[in-house]
Amino acid sequence: MNNQGKYNNYRKYFDALVYESYNYDVQSDGLHIAFCFRLTEKRCFRPTAFIPARPFLNMDQPKEMMDRLVFNIGMVELVSYWKTVCPPVVRIECGALDERQQAFWKKLYWNGLGEFYYTNGIKETEEDFLRFEVAESASPVPLSTPSIQHSPLTTTLVPVGGGKDSVVTLEALKELGIRPLIMNPRGATLECAKKAGFERDEVLEIRRSLDPLMLELNAKGCLNGHTPFSAMLAFYTLLAAQLSGVPNIALSNEDSANESTVSGSYVNHQYSKSLEFENDFRAYVKDYCGDGYNYFSFLRPISELQIAMLFAKEEKYFDVFKSCNVGSKQDIWCGHCAKCLFAYIILSPFIAPERLDAIFGKNMLDEVALRLEFEQLTGHTESKPFECVGTVSEVNSALSMTISNWYGDRKLPALLKSYQPEAPVTQMDRISDQHNLTDRYLEILKSKF
Repeated sequence: MNNQGKYNNYRKYFDALVYESYNYDVQSDGLHIAFCFRLTEKRCFRPTAFIPARPFLNMDQPKEMMDRLVFNIGMVELVSYWKTVCPPVVRIECGALDERQQAFWKKLYWNGLGEFYYTNGIKETEEDFLRFEVAESASPVPLSTPSIQHSPLTTTLVPVGGGKDSVVTLEALKELGIRPLIMNPRGATLECAKKAGFERDEVLEIRRSLDPLMLELNAKGCLNGHTPFSAMLAFYTLLAAQLSGVPNIALSNEDSANESTVSGSYVNHQYSKSLEFENDFRAYVKDYCGDGYNYFSFLRPISELQIAMLFAKEEKYFDVFKSCNVGSKQDIWCGHCAKCLFAYIILSPFIAPERLDAIFGKNMLDEVALRLEFEQLTGHTESKPFECVGTVSEVNSALSMTISNWYGDRKLPALLKSYQPEAPVTQMDRISDQHNLTDRYLEILKSKF
């Protein structure tokens, strides 16, 4: 798809998107948040978020703390609205950004929208695609150490996405005292939390709503594409940590997220899950939000294949976990997408074919309609699928192990008949030293191998 002409025309017509305001209000039912991003005099995007009240949440927080956290949430929410017409300027009227902050946000927007530019066929440079302007009257929110009132029984927030990765983190960190965090709850996320021992009223929920105007513009043909969802989640988790008194935030992003989706380029569907983003985010938080938060990925030192091995030991989750984006609204595995195929492949060395078929409703390796996706996953095309999938070497390792483990006397599935197995290269006991885990968390992870 080539949208270069549309991109150029939009940027000439729409000169700026203005971050006009953010508001938050504590009511009896919880915390209500609203933003205003002004595109033109008559067109304003007004996304909202809501955190339901829970007994374990303290909504009485210092104003300067809330201002700082909510302002930054608005900065990352803004990405989804900016991409509709990609104006060359983002003007900030409700806060201040110094040069280092502007550099952080520009890098996040650029890398987080790498897939957007690639799939839309737009040629642009990091230097020219965007600049920030800050209103002269804007003043920075004073920085102070977060006054988190630590929870006596809970040490760690665990965001739950409904897939295998967060299940592994949930089970591994139970002994520390955890609190599941779910954004926009759905069947799989709530069921995974329940299997871990948490009823819905014990879950920290964040309900985020898009402005219908953006959806309307998308329907009319405005630019659309992937945005860095995990970066948005990261900033919301800071607010969740503040309200819950739980400073440790354990994500479930693995080592594999660092691999580019398009070979030889910066384009990475999982950029905001990468170690590079995690390190940038931790530095930004310390300098501009406070040093009382500890955001890290518990699974960073290990691979997708290792995670799959650990997940395969948690059979109680087999029939409730889901990570198919196509089928997310129906809470199903669609059985026709690259994400379903990858999930099947990465689990296939560790779960018998009959049981795996029962989970997905079919043997995904018999889906000849997914031949292209299979070739992408195994490294025979320019790019991997634009999904959260493992590395090419992990996929090939998984397939080689699967053939060896299960298909000695069985008929090979359709996608494996012409496949040439490679020697497994993923070390199943390897623990990388590239991570942000403290000794306590690292010891727990190592104990699983």
